[in-house]
Amino acid sequence: MLANDFTIPLLLLIPLISGVLALMIRADIPRRILLLSAASIHFLLTLTSHNAPPAFGGWVVVDALGCIFLLISSTLFLVACIFGIGYLAREKKDEQRVHVDFESNSLFENGPESLLTGCLLFFLTAMTLVCVSNHLGMIWVAIEATTLATAPLIYFHRHRKSLEATWKYLLICSIGIALALFGNFLLTVSTTTVHNQELPLLLDQLIKSAPFFQPMWLKAAFIFLLVGYGTKMGLAPLHTWLPDAHSEAPSFVSALLSGALLNCAFLGILRAQQILIAAGLADFGRELLIGFGLLSMGLAATFILKQMDFKRMLAYSSVEHMGILALGVGLGGSAVFGSLFHAVNHSFAKGMLFMAAGNILTVMHSKSTIKIRGLLHIMPVTSVLWLAGFFAITGSPPFGSFLSEFTILKAALEQGHIIIAIFYALVLSVIFIVMAMIVLRMSFGLPRNTDPIDVHESWSMIAPPLFLGLVTLMLGVYMPPILERLLHEAALQLGGTL
Repeated sequence: MLANDFTIPLLLLIPLISGVLALMIRADIPRRILLLSAASIHFLLTLTSHNAPPAFGGWVVVDALGCIFLLISSTLFLVACIFGIGYLAREKKDEQRVHVDFESNSLFENGPESLLTGCLLFFLTAMTLVCVSNHLGMIWVAIEATTLATAPLIYFHRHRKSLEATWKYLLICSIGIALALFGNFLLTVSTTTVHNQELPLLLDQLIKSAPFFQPMWLKAAFIFLLVGYGTKMGLAPLHTWLPDAHSEAPSFVSALLSGALLNCAFLGILRAQQILIAAGLADFGRELLIGFGLLSMGLAATFILKQMDFKRMLAYSSVEHMGILALGVGLGGSAVFGSLFHAVNHSFAKGMLFMAAGNILTVMHSKSTIKIRGLLHIMPVTSVLWLAGFFAITGSPPFGSFLSEFTILKAALEQGHIIIAIFYALVLSVIFIVMAMIVLRMSFGLPRNTDPIDVHESWSMIAPPLFLGLVTLMLGVYMPPILERLLHEAALQLGGTL
């Protein structure tokens, strides 16, 4: 299948129209078929999107950088939908489910699943728009749309903690997006020296004219864009919404939040960094990215130390890995390639872990790392996936995350950043040790008397996280040529070296 003039419009319209239809369909099975069909078609279109011609007057373009994040989002979304369909079917059969039934509420007469399915598809539409946007204003709109689409997903279970997490998410991310909007205003001001008129915020035009921008206003714009989108990305100290949202959302939604949503905000920052590079101010942006990256890693390690909720543990792990991504781009050189490669590895490994966590929560009815023991006896396949996911997310060989993290460490040493390299290695070691203590305690030992013994691990519980784990493992020993080419092209866009 080759890309054509309709590829990008279809990438946007198929999930959007499907989302509207999902809100209208009453029956569960047709709605789930619609969700899976839309996700599958989107994935197939994504595979050919890099060669697609620009659309809508050049406002949407798929370059190498956007294509990487689009591929991550589409792949993870498809896998999460397969897992989510089984998850929703199990919840329907669970007499002890905790969310409120909407059947008596005229606003949601088709039930909570219709709202969740519709919002999932709107979320995919918004993520796609972030990845293909060639206009900084449109990127801002799309990132804000991801917030609105995901808020009902976090609130799906409808209890007090999920309500608190949703409001915190909306409040903090809205403040962040407002700061990013002000950053776009400042960016517009910085362009007024070009032919004495403001330029449209089309990325290719901004990059072309960046050497003529006012440096002071451009630096101020980048600070606000970094802080604004950094809030949505989960960079410390702007991360406070993330542990609650990831902990309270359904597990397959948590996988999408961590593996796809955070990447969208990261892409917004990378677009701003591209303009700084073109303006000759790359070092200014890189220093800030290094600072936020190191702070995020250090703070995440601190909070993981005494974490007693395994989903919150995974959420703080996401803060750590967002710090790694920022640090890699900040270091420059070959670390940029390592950072982009790590975005791929983190998304799939974290998706695997959140799905395994969802299986554990479904059976054990607890998120406590203290109460759960003997998973290998109770859920042997899920427990193996849980252990494999732990090794993948902590950068252990032979998983792809080992190569990406090592590439960043190697670049830091080659550039003479010895202190940064030591801190980086120390934080990774601490997090490995702490997470190992938690994960191994949960997996080994004897089950407690109250733990269930007879558990059926269905294919829908096992196949999706297993697939993500195999992909992460494959990337540690073999990188597909198309992915390698995209990573090299994207690294060059960000001033990296091969």
